[in-house]
Amino acid sequence: MASDLLIGMAGSGGDGIVSAGESLITAAALEGYHAVMTKSFGPQIRGGESSFRVRLSTEKVLTPGGLLDIAVALNWDDFLKFGGELPVGGHTVVVYEARSGVAPDALPLAGVIPAEAIAVPIEEMTKAATGSDKGKNSVVLGLIGGWLDVAVGSMRAGIHKKFAKKGEAILEGNLRAFESGFRFATEHPLKAAKRIDKIAKAEPRLVTDGNDMAAAAAIFAGCDFFGGYPITPSTEIMQFLTREIWKYGGAVLQAEDEIAGVGAAVGASFAGKKAMTATSGPGMSLKTEILGLASIAELPLVCVNVQRGGPSTGIPTKSEQADLFQAAFSAHGDSLRPVLAPINVEDVFGIVVEAFNIAEQYQTPVIVLSDQEIGQRKETVTPIDTSAFTLVERLRPTEKELEHYERFRLTESGISPITHPGMKGGNHLNSGIEHNEHGSPTASGAMHAKMVDKRIRKLNPLKARRDLFIVEGRPNAKLALVAWGSLGGLAMEALHAAVDAGLDVKLLVPKLLFPVAEEIFDEFFRSVRAGLVVEQSYLAQLYRVLRMYVTVPKGIVPFARSGSNPIGVSEIVERLREQSLELQGAIQSRLQPQQG
Repeated sequence: MASDLLIGMAGSGGDGIVSAGESLITAAALEGYHAVMTKSFGPQIRGGESSFRVRLSTEKVLTPGGLLDIAVALNWDDFLKFGGELPVGGHTVVVYEARSGVAPDALPLAGVIPAEAIAVPIEEMTKAATGSDKGKNSVVLGLIGGWLDVAVGSMRAGIHKKFAKKGEAILEGNLRAFESGFRFATEHPLKAAKRIDKIAKAEPRLVTDGNDMAAAAAIFAGCDFFGGYPITPSTEIMQFLTREIWKYGGAVLQAEDEIAGVGAAVGASFAGKKAMTATSGPGMSLKTEILGLASIAELPLVCVNVQRGGPSTGIPTKSEQADLFQAAFSAHGDSLRPVLAPINVEDVFGIVVEAFNIAEQYQTPVIVLSDQEIGQRKETVTPIDTSAFTLVERLRPTEKELEHYERFRLTESGISPITHPGMKGGNHLNSGIEHNEHGSPTASGAMHAKMVDKRIRKLNPLKARRDLFIVEGRPNAKLALVAWGSLGGLAMEALHAAVDAGLDVKLLVPKLLFPVAEEIFDEFFRSVRAGLVVEQSYLAQLYRVLRMYVTVPKGIVPFARSGSNPIGVSEIVERLREQSLELQGAIQSRLQPQQG
């Protein structure tokens, strides 16, 4: 028995690949397992290759995992396009379509000999069960259930639920397809059985993705208005809000373009509403001017950027962490916008709520850097305890302050009370031009300096928010790991593996990326001699941002890779091991007696 299993599958559009993965993770969640499902697509608008990988575990999982235990290739051309996203190793059982004609000892997996290769007549079984080539995913679910003996009852129930509305013939056909796969698996057992431990007591778990979680968090935080435009891989945020926000008194505007979407959101914020927009890299480029307007007008706004491969259209369906420079620095003039990043699907809820709180408290646009990995992957999540959250509202003026209202009054904190149209005594001019305390336009250099100082200084308290940082490991460790966003979980898993291997390592995962919390990083790096900043960005953007603001130890180096090229836990541990040996060598060299 094992506590962890990884299943991956790839095929063509119409094969029901992602549907099979979602059925598997849902069935596993019903039986109490922890699970993560990632899905990946080719760049085509319609058709093309698609894949899923599901990691099932008896314990909470932090990453999609490494080498597959079961790999299913409905056709080899599509499977091979995913490369490192569906890694096959010496313990993997490879299941593939028999009609491909490939011999089990001649698989097109260069340099890899899997534990077992099984040719299954999946298409033939599907046609016999359903009368068409639709239903391959049900056959594969039957194979997985039969070989792994996991969530079989829940998968059958899921097929009933999914196909009941499509008619008796389709339902019965998919049930027959599932049973034919299950029967094949029992009649052709694996050479070495693969089983996962049973869950003694199944606790209820949600199955959701980061985009739906972001939208749900926005509603909980009190979002009244969403303005946006469809763009992969963030569109599901707008779709969720379009279905649900009206139930809570809110509204969604699908604008004619990215600029109009964020412009409408800024207008809603000026009107006194909690407002949000969402996009991906190309859309962020278009929204930059209006984000600058929100900064100078000191208006709360939340902008979620679900990062994808770039630049330009790039790889819309794959994940990357290469928009940090854009989030932090793509503003003309001296402007500072808080940038937050969740580490997994569950964390998205708290980060988006925090983004609304920070936006409202400091009267500023806040950028949330999610990515395709988090935004579209499914995770089993413990139901959110919303009573643990406190919601922040913007500072309103008192009656006395409204007698001679100054919208941009220079206060000690840098935060001045904000009104909205219709509030008696609260009328004021607010535009994108520099202004004095009343909001009247000014070209005074002295007043401009005061206002820039006000807008930036008010965010200083954010840098002391230790709750926005994860720190693990021995405080005086000599080796360090730093990672952010969807690689945060990977780094946590690598930390545990490195410590188990006897390495003296500690970890820092910032959820607040900007402004840089110099004191927290300086404290973390104080004992460090070497280490890695791990990120999915060719330019190692976080590493370079840190070097702008923090004295990074000379031995800290980037471990950076562009999007669609996964980094493995074992790679990180091996790099840390090499650094540890280098440190020991340097110490030994200093201890050697000097000649002459």
